[in-house]
Amino acid sequence: MSKICQLTGKKAMTGNHVSFSNRKTKRRFNPNLVTKKFYIPEEDAWISIRLSTSALKTINKIGITEALRRIDKKGVL
Repeated sequence: MSKICQLTGKKAMTGNHVSFSNRKTKRRFNPNLVTKKFYIPEEDAWISIRLSTSALKTINKIGITEALRRIDKKGVL
């Protein structure tokens, strides 16, 4: 399973790990992803979404139905 948030589209970035001697080696910055189940009362069903924690805060703010509308608009789910 890829490490991409289904709501915001956040994915892994690349960068450098810089040591004390200033030697640089490649590394990855992975997003903080969680798999969360939500209940949709309109459809009377549970769905499972892979989200970043910032997207989880967005769902708490706007609601799950509006978040699903945004996901449908992006064409991710």
